[in-house]
Amino acid sequence: MGVYEEKKETCGTICLKYLLFTFNFLFWLAGGVVMAVGVWTLVEKSDYISLLSSKTYAASAYILVLAGAIVMVTGVLGCCATFKEQRRLLRVYFVLLLCIFLLEILAGVLAYIYYQQLNEELKQNLRETMIQKYEQKTYEHITRAVDKLQQEFKCCGSNNSSDWSASIWIRSRESNRREVPDSCCKSPTELCGRRDHPHIHLFGGCISKLEKFILEHLKIIGAVGVGIACVQIIGMVFTCCLYRSLKAEPY
Repeated sequence: MGVYEEKKETCGTICLKYLLFTFNFLFWLAGGVVMAVGVWTLVEKSDYISLLSSKTYAASAYILVLAGAIVMVTGVLGCCATFKEQRRLLRVYFVLLLCIFLLEILAGVLAYIYYQQLNEELKQNLRETMIQKYEQKTYEHITRAVDKLQQEFKCCGSNNSSDWSASIWIRSRESNRREVPDSCCKSPTELCGRRDHPHIHLFGGCISKLEKFILEHLKIIGAVGVGIACVQIIGMVFTCCLYRSLKAEPY
């Protein structure tokens, strides 16, 4: 009977080992996905981030990059801990899982909080950023971001093209009598911003389109962070079971 019980425990431990190994492999792949989402947000959409006064959107992306990198390292550590059956490594692995879990929950919470605040922030700041900083020295990144925004989203100004009438640059000699930036034109050419014609300019405002774009990405950031965090709970349960199983076995 004792031999049977020992074999039963050993069989259970082997099953747990392979379950945890499979989990770690999938977890390692998920870490790559999490990091890719964060890097993509920061690299591909970095221009739009500069138009936001709050750093919450960027912070959520940075947290995902950090969490993704730790996940990939943790996945390798988890495989080593599983096959070497070392309880110390399992403890370290569990602590890292817990840290990643908290990081990803934090990213999800930040994304949700910013989701609630975004509309008001854009209303208060986007127009002021455009009229105060466009084509001004030391704000070249803002100029690039606004031009890219207006061309990609086919829009002009914050609420509409008339916002540009209050622009510091439009009122200056440097604008060469433009009424809007050239990036407001459907087919941008040098000085096309001088002409005021619906077939030349894009008169719809950018604020609603930028808000929709950011909200969609906040949903992705939040869903990825919370989704992976929930999956990690399974890994922590497997780790605890394997740790207790190893502790119960004789050396």
